[in-house]
Amino acid sequence: MEVSEVRRRLRGAVEQARQDAAERRVRTDTAERDYEEFLTMRAVPTVHQMASALTAEGHPFEVFTPARTVRLTSERSSEEFIELALDGTVDPPVVVGRTTRGRGRRVVSAERPIRDGDPISEITEEDVLAFLLKEVVAILER
Repeated sequence: MEVSEVRRRLRGAVEQARQDAAERRVRTDTAERDYEEFLTMRAVPTVHQMASALTAEGHPFEVFTPARTVRLTSERSSEEFIELALDGTVDPPVVVGRTTRGRGRRVVSAERPIRDGDPISEITEEDVLAFLLKEVVAILER
């Protein structure tokens, strides 16, 4: 293979990488804007409603909003919580739910997307509620 061919292909690969990075930045910026709206308009209100309903049923939970996340934490054990956050390590970024619960001396953690493959702007309160219901049941069963 000729050196000129290697150089031509290298320049093409570098240019493609630049274009891909620019497109990824646009997708990430859009996802971050959509996530902020999702967090304030849909996720936080739904988590507050869930905490109120749980407390009314005798399962005291609190809501925290640390650093661009929302966390539903059991008042009985700070190790047991459900958290919604933006995962920017994947392309495109997705909203993930993280659940941590204690089982005896060990702590079990799980993480999964709220809605896999759909844009953040399409995640509804119903999606958040469905995720919370499934995860809360896992925390409450002992």
